Amino acid sequence: MRPSFFHHLHPPSIPASQARLRYTLGAGGIAVGLVLVVIITGILEMFYYVPTPGEAAKSVQTITFLVPYGALVRNLHYWAAQLLVLTAALHFLRVVFTGAYGQHRRFNYLLGLALFVLCLLLDFSGYVLRWDEGIRWALVAGTNLVKTIPGFGPALYRALMGSNQPGAATLVRFYAWHVFGLTILMVAIGVWHLFRVRRDGGIAVPPPQLRPDAERITRFELVRREALAALLTGAGLLALAAIFPAPLAPPMSDTASLSLDARAPWFFLWVQQLLKWGDAFLFGVAIPLGILTLLALIPYLLPNAQPAELGRWWPRGNRLAQILVAFIMLAILGLTLLALLPSPAQP
Repeated sequence: MRPSFFHHLHPPSIPASQARLRYTLGAGGIAVGLVLVVIITGILEMFYYVPTPGEAAKSVQTITFLVPYGALVRNLHYWAAQLLVLTAALHFLRVVFTGAYGQHRRFNYLLGLALFVLCLLLDFSGYVLRWDEGIRWALVAGTNLVKTIPGFGPALYRALMGSNQPGAATLVRFYAWHVFGLTILMVAIGVWHLFRVRRDGGIAVPPPQLRPDAERITRFELVRREALAALLTGAGLLALAAIFPAPLAPPMSDTASLSLDARAPWFFLWVQQLLKWGDAFLFGVAIPLGILTLLALIPYLLPNAQPAELGRWWPRGNRLAQILVAFIMLAILGLTLLALLPSPAQP
């Protein structure tokens, strides 16, 4: 068989252990597929979306109820974005729990972490573009956190919002960042990340002399497996989009106020819970940035897995990093569950 363009994106052959689903989880390839779905459906939505405070929510309703297949396209866009966050998180955990970030892979680990942060920012900015009552708390509380940054916080807030309070300039800036700034950054860093994976020798496995077997698979078999994973992921995504509609709320008005049940997007619920416990800057900015910095420094400060330990889960060499990331993950999950509990009744 003559290699196609897609085959040439892959090396001629790779060790079979690199392609085991129980090792890779297929998370990297699935994330790439979800990014493509988000971009394509987002472009389709741009033909009808109007980024003005008076028309944004109405245009979303138009897409949902009046445009042929508009609801399906919007649901696909929404669920692909949510699954992208989960898949990127799963991919990050797989890299840590298999120790696949040491030595020459440390820089690519940072690129992957940057991509995960961009996923969150893209999801949040897209959430705000609905401009309905469902996003009011997230917009007001999330952007107000910027004001708490000592020194340049207020100036950064005005640069982000375009004025001293949410309005037309805010929506246009979020739209520009969502469609152009963050998306271009994500594509550029994503291509760089994939290039480094190839340059660094593919998925981390022991050197040839330490591998238990020498079996390899061809690029044709690798592409076949990726195509099958893409079909299964697409089928699941279509099922989600057909059964569960994307959130929709009445257009944002000037008279409505924040309710006690208002919540942040699910991926920032843990930050919302932290904000209930004290100072906004400490709990809403410093702690999340501290966690991100700690995760970024893992390959540089903590012991790495040994070459002979690569290619399997839970290597002994980076056990400390595994414990640290597991603790952070459980803490975030616990805070998220606490945020989902009903608020106590007010007297």
